[in-house]
Amino acid sequence: MDHAAASRWAHVAERLPAHLEELSGPATGVVELPLHLAWSGLRRFEVSDEKLLLGLYRIVLTNGLHDDLIGYLNADLLVRHWPRLRIALGKPVRTCWEQRFPELVAAAAA
Repeated sequence: MDHAAASRWAHVAERLPAHLEELSGPATGVVELPLHLAWSGLRRFEVSDEKLLLGLYRIVLTNGLHDDLIGYLNADLLVRHWPRLRIALGKPVRTCWEQRFPELVAAAAA
């Protein structure tokens, strides 16, 4: 990775929670993202719709701040959907999450 790419993603590890259990976002219902996360396109996501859930999580994982991560992501849903979700994420984001949380690596390998 070149220096410019590394510096663009340097903040990712800093905004992660210390423990997956801190991710207390909704497991059901509709989530409406604020404009600082979803500034164009879809802003409302039905959590029970897997396609919409994956889109919601991709946006939050890629662009969210610490409070966004813990407020919009649900630990159980993240682990359950990680095998598909990790494919949609850029390598820097995916790597940070998998280095911090080995349970995501285990979920991807299952």
